[in-house]
Amino acid sequence: MFEFPSLLWFLPLVGVPILIHLINVLRHKRIRWAPMEFLLLSQKRNRTWVMLKQFLLLLLRMLAIAAVVLMLAQPRTQNSLGALLGGTKTHHIVLLDDSFSMSDRWQGASAFEQGVKVVGRLGNQLSRQGGRQEFTLLLNSQAAHRGNGMKATLTREPVSSDFRDAIADRLQSLHVSQMAEGPLEGLSAIGQMVREGTDTATYVYIVGDFRAKEWSASGDLRRALLDLNEAGARLQLINCVDVERPNLAIASLKPGMGIRAASVPLSIEVAVTNFGLQAARDVPVQLTEDERPRPAVTIPAIPPGQTATATFEVRYPAPGQHSLAATLPADAVETDNSRFAVLDFPEAVPVLVVDGEAQAEGGHGEAYFVTLPFASNNVTPTGVAPKIVTPAFLRDKPLDPFAMIYMLNVDRLDQPAIDALEEYVKKGGGVAFFMSDRTRADFFNTRLYRDGKGLFPIPLVAPTELLVDRTETANDLTADANHPVFSLFAGQPNVDIDKVIIHKYFAAEKRWTPPTGSSAHVVAHLRNGAPLVVEQKFGAGRVLAFLTTAAPTWNNLANTPRHIAAMLQTVNYLASSRQTDPSRLVGASLSVEFERVKYDPDVKFVKPPRERPETLPVSAVPSGDHMLATLPGDANISGVYEAQLTRRDKSTETLKYAYNVSPEEGNLKIVDGPGLETRLGGVKYRFVPASDAFFDAQEFDRANMGRMVMYLLIAILVGEQLLSYSASYHPSAKELAR
Repeated sequence: MFEFPSLLWFLPLVGVPILIHLINVLRHKRIRWAPMEFLLLSQKRNRTWVMLKQFLLLLLRMLAIAAVVLMLAQPRTQNSLGALLGGTKTHHIVLLDDSFSMSDRWQGASAFEQGVKVVGRLGNQLSRQGGRQEFTLLLNSQAAHRGNGMKATLTREPVSSDFRDAIADRLQSLHVSQMAEGPLEGLSAIGQMVREGTDTATYVYIVGDFRAKEWSASGDLRRALLDLNEAGARLQLINCVDVERPNLAIASLKPGMGIRAASVPLSIEVAVTNFGLQAARDVPVQLTEDERPRPAVTIPAIPPGQTATATFEVRYPAPGQHSLAATLPADAVETDNSRFAVLDFPEAVPVLVVDGEAQAEGGHGEAYFVTLPFASNNVTPTGVAPKIVTPAFLRDKPLDPFAMIYMLNVDRLDQPAIDALEEYVKKGGGVAFFMSDRTRADFFNTRLYRDGKGLFPIPLVAPTELLVDRTETANDLTADANHPVFSLFAGQPNVDIDKVIIHKYFAAEKRWTPPTGSSAHVVAHLRNGAPLVVEQKFGAGRVLAFLTTAAPTWNNLANTPRHIAAMLQTVNYLASSRQTDPSRLVGASLSVEFERVKYDPDVKFVKPPRERPETLPVSAVPSGDHMLATLPGDANISGVYEAQLTRRDKSTETLKYAYNVSPEEGNLKIVDGPGLETRLGGVKYRFVPASDAFFDAQEFDRANMGRMVMYLLIAILVGEQLLSYSASYHPSAKELAR
């Protein structure tokens, strides 16, 4: 049996040495020459020995050509015979997909269960064969953690007669994961195994569901498979899914823009993606709030391949961390039917109000009209806690605790204060500037604007009156109705916008346009076209520049019906960059850092689900002035994890963390055989469904003899050279000197 039998057509080339010999014989001419008679007489005495050498030399050259052809054709023989002749052992490597799309169920079985059966059949077949064989079983989730020391289920396990029972025990302990790892990392690990195992023949079995999200854009996968081909591995792709099934997945569960504080209502948005080919209608989403059920929400319709949302409102009277969970009805894949969130609600959101007037800290001046909308009462608490300070606070105190900063009546700032303010915004903070008679254009332009490279978004000229034109019917203010702050004014047909009166504003440079690469843009204009409100992104944060006063001196904004809502929305908008809700994916690690002086080093981690919680005690390790505790292993299932800390007074503090699955793994679109062939052009493989996977016993029991033939070829060539030297005439040095 040969790996490449078509190369055997070159075996007739073994006759080339005979052909060359015959051509040389035909070229000889018979010429009688007296001294030759003496030589012929001498030749007759040694004719037999000379002819034998020439025959052996011709035979060796023919064998050399035959060995080259056989080596290229890769002869294979039974492993038992191959072992006697120095043949190689066989390494079987299985890459089993355990991503949660393999939990796709139909008729009481899942794709993962189909894959496990395939691996079991393979192990059963191998256990009945002789020869030297090894077996490796690697899961996608295991390969994804190569950097942390990959641990395969089986690694180069010798195959013996009792291997069938051994692998059956291992397979019983396997279950589909909640991760979304594709086959690329596994193929990379297998490629390394194949390159290291130079003395083995390798068979690679990729057992999975071949979803389009991974195999449609398969450039990297194709290169990995080609590398395995070049390394001599034989590939078999085994498909565990027959058809694509409809599936819904919760894509997100996140808070909308709003004040996150105790007793303040907050809008929550839940988004559901329809990965099916038909529209889904009247989709109920069950909700749980702090582990207590609450009324469900219903999404009327979700078109195929699209995402639809529903919103609901939460209000927590007590501050602290609160958990949310959303769940869909059961479908083909249940793992992506749940999503979790943990939100932190403080007693109030701290807001810093910097007023340049000397009496600012006494509660007078511009700061009064900024903070007035935040005054809480028992009926409608706002959740905002303003703190009025002078500009010196910027350089002397930390700014990170504040959700956003108002800058009022500022004529100048020293450089440390400017640096602190810019660093705050770069990290995600929000700042709102209001102009006044104290504002100095030269300071703002040279120190804060800095030719478009600074914090302030627009160069200033001077305070300017908005002249009254009785023939003009346009409103004093025209704003972007889609902007979060001014959308309130667009809610009714300009019911409030026409009540805004602007008497005075700080004019900007005429025909000013943002510099190239700047994010500055005008969100509100005056009726003369001049900008009134300009926004700019600065680092991870935002800046809003109101080119008028906060107090009703240059305008009547503070007296309009929507002023309170607009101020609250300004806080919501500028604080939103700091209200991050990090997406923690299943499979990532969980580490908790806390102050050493406040807590004991012993930490308890509690893993979900709540019905069967698992408590893992951990001793934290020092990390500077803090302690660091890490969950053993990874957060491998979705849900809410808890880290229970013990204070020095022995009271307990619990920190919560939400982990979710990747919703894209719920896209069950598959790539069929012809589609896979198109995407994997040039790759040599066999693609079969799991139900038809058959493993040829004789195929496994053949050893590759190519290496042995190569060694034989080297011996033949060495013998041919030695015999050629012996059969030819080589005069001695003395004879050459005559």
